[in-house]
Amino acid sequence: MVVFRKIVALLLLALVAAGAQAQTQSLPQLSRDFIRLDPPRPVTSGERIEVIEFFYYGCPVCYELEPTLSRWHFNAPGSVALRRVPALSSDNWDNFAKLFYTLEATGHLARLHWPVYDNFHFDGVKLNEEAVMVDWVSHNGVDKQKFIDTYGSPEIQAKLATAREMTRSYEIKGVPSIVVDGKFVTSARMAGGTRELMRVVDQLVELARKERAK
Repeated sequence: MVVFRKIVALLLLALVAAGAQAQTQSLPQLSRDFIRLDPPRPVTSGERIEVIEFFYYGCPVCYELEPTLSRWHFNAPGSVALRRVPALSSDNWDNFAKLFYTLEATGHLARLHWPVYDNFHFDGVKLNEEAVMVDWVSHNGVDKQKFIDTYGSPEIQAKLATAREMTRSYEIKGVPSIVVDGKFVTSARMAGGTRELMRVVDQLVELARKERAK
């Protein structure tokens, strides 16, 4: 009986150790799953944890991430604020960034953000070409002249300059990348996939919340 109890005790200890090891392994690892920005960058979300997605409409992995990110945002607590920023690692990315900011400025972004992805990647509509873009938005309920005027405005150019500087400042090396609370940068490549990326983001949000509480 004594021997049996010792065996049971050893088995329980082994299970506890295995569980602790699995939990440790599941936590995001610095330099593997994310990097820490030093010094941290300022946030614009006040008391809420800021989550910034750096994306590019022409990126197939960003297209894959979008439904998962949208569901995550829908279910996120009010203490978390999502901000989308078009990455500008190349001048060839300018047209898509201008499309994003013009749709935002004209009040059509919420409705057309996903269709831009879907029509470009799934339907093959070349929305990074300005003539095709203008025709597409006009067929999707956007005032054509207002879009053209806004697209070429100094305000949109200023937003592009800000996005380009943010891409550099946050040390964005690829897309999609996500910055949590100005401190942590992760990406689909680092996390190992789009679903894994959001798991890492959840854990970094909790880490950011704990660091704010100190």
